[in-house]
Amino acid sequence: MNKFLKNIGITTFILFLCFTLHAQQGEVRIDQDSDIDKLIEYKKDVKTTKIYRIQVYQNVDPDKAEREKSNFLNIYNEWPVEIVWNTPNYKVWVGNFTTRLEADRAMAKIKKDYMNAIIFQPKLDK
Repeated sequence: MNKFLKNIGITTFILFLCFTLHAQQGEVRIDQDSDIDKLIEYKKDVKTTKIYRIQVYQNVDPDKAEREKSNFLNIYNEWPVEIVWNTPNYKVWVGNFTTRLEADRAMAKIKKDYMNAIIFQPKLDK
């Protein structure tokens, strides 16, 4: 029995060596439209712009959001302000800051009157 197992082991090892020694070699060729290369180059040139905004208020009532927008503009008139509806809330968003540092500086001023304000990056529609 022991000799039988030994023969099976040797046979298996020899078969394994035969299959690995006869590995196939091939050549991969990629054939693609030349417009693909143009698109890749164009994509490299297009820079995605990050913007930061500050959310100062949110509520389900659009009238309250409009009042808060007016209140904000009475205190701070140096940044653009808009009301955005994002189910189920109306949100008051401030600014179009191009750097996080710029948003942080504005936030330092805004936090005095809007303790719950947050900085975020909105998803940009493409």
